[in-house]
Amino acid sequence: MQNTQDNTKAAAPVSQRRAFRHTAVTWAARCSIIRRNAVATTRQIGIPACPIAEIAVPTWRAKLLQNYFYFSMSLLIAAAVVYGFSHTVNENLIHPTPARPFILYLHAIVFTGWLLFFIFQSALVRTRNVCLHRQVGWFGAGLGAAIPIVGSATAVAMTRFNMLHQRFLDGDAFLIVPLWDVTAFIVPFALAIYWRKKPEFHRRLMLVATCALTAAGFGRFPHYLLSEHMFYAGVDILIFLGVARDLIVNRRVHPAYLYALPAFILGQIFVVYTYTHNSPWWMTTAHAILR
Repeated sequence: MQNTQDNTKAAAPVSQRRAFRHTAVTWAARCSIIRRNAVATTRQIGIPACPIAEIAVPTWRAKLLQNYFYFSMSLLIAAAVVYGFSHTVNENLIHPTPARPFILYLHAIVFTGWLLFFIFQSALVRTRNVCLHRQVGWFGAGLGAAIPIVGSATAVAMTRFNMLHQRFLDGDAFLIVPLWDVTAFIVPFALAIYWRKKPEFHRRLMLVATCALTAAGFGRFPHYLLSEHMFYAGVDILIFLGVARDLIVNRRVHPAYLYALPAFILGQIFVVYTYTHNSPWWMTTAHAILR
């Protein structure tokens, strides 16, 4: 009888240990399943999976840039363009002598419309009206498609006008600048439309495309702010602000900037060198375009 009781007492701890081990294994399995599901979910929605300890808590500066950067950039771009053209708009558009070609006024309407549309779309995203942003986006696609057509036609018409009235003797050489600006707009704009369902690409490419259109505004800045041939520096500074935003918020630079900014700088160097040195190959091409 005494032996039976001793055996029962000895068996109790063993059964308790087995129950505890079974419970621990069950909870470990459940945690593993939860973790796998969480990783799968983050991959599906495009969030990189990482241990909780490695997730950096954003600072107030990062949150501010994350929420207001693109809307603020749309206002900054508009301010730079308005300031630049304020030095020439009276003599070239409001009270011109001699009268300017009609296409210059159409050009002003289309490009101003794009700036206003860019501000409007940025404001819609900022206020979380994404559905309306997408609905009116196709109007912007049509407006953006008109920019290279109107821009190229205006560049050719105004070069002919300036050479005819001897307002700009090197106008034929300078023609490469507005044609490059239009090209620099077309490529990121087309890619932004193609990747319209990828917001991280779309918003950056739209910003880059709009920055490309600011060269004419920076070119009208007083020379004590930007020297005669350094107007492209203003364009690059605007894009670099996007790079800085990515470094602060995401701790890395998005591929859209990694490809766009170097391509812009190389193209700008080539363009400035070509028109300042009156490269023979370009002079022949420009005269053929202007006939």
